[in-house]
Amino acid sequence: MPDTIRVVDYYYTTTPDKPGEGAQQLRALRDARANLLALSAFPSQRKIQVDFVPSDPASFVAAAKAAKIKLSRPKKAFLVQGDDRVGAIHDILAKLASAKINVTAVQGISAGGGRYGAILWVDQKNVKKAATALGASTTSAPAATPPIASTAPAW
Repeated sequence: MPDTIRVVDYYYTTTPDKPGEGAQQLRALRDARANLLALSAFPSQRKIQVDFVPSDPASFVAAAKAAKIKLSRPKKAFLVQGDDRVGAIHDILAKLASAKINVTAVQGISAGGGRYGAILWVDQKNVKKAATALGASTTSAPAATPPIASTAPAW
C-alpha cells in the first residue's frame, strides 16, 4: 500500500520546562476529547515548545482555549502514514531534495504491525511546492476513515 501523505494543521504553545506541565495540558485535552494525530515537544529557549496536530482543528482550538492553553495561529505540516520499510523516510526526503525544498524538522516512528508514521515541517512559504513534490493531499478535513498507524487508543 502506498504512503498516505497529507497537509495538516498544527499549532504550538510554549510551556515551562518543569515536571507535570505536559501531563496537565494533555489531561485537559483528553478530558475535552480532543484527538491528536501527532504531538512533538522539545526544548526551546529555556522552555518547552509543544506542537499539536489535531484530527479536528476547530474542536481542538476550543478545547485548548477552555484549558487556557495559548496557541499559535495554525501552520501547516505533513503527516505521513504507510507500510514500514527500509528507507521509507529517505524516499520522502529525497523527493523534497530533488525539488530543492529544505526540511525544517522531521520525526518518524515505527508504529508496529508493519506500519510507520512521520511528521515533517518545511518553511511555510514552501508548503504548496512540497505538497506537489510529495503528491500530498491538501484537504483540511480529516479522512472519513483515516489510515490506522497504531491500535493504541486515541489520546
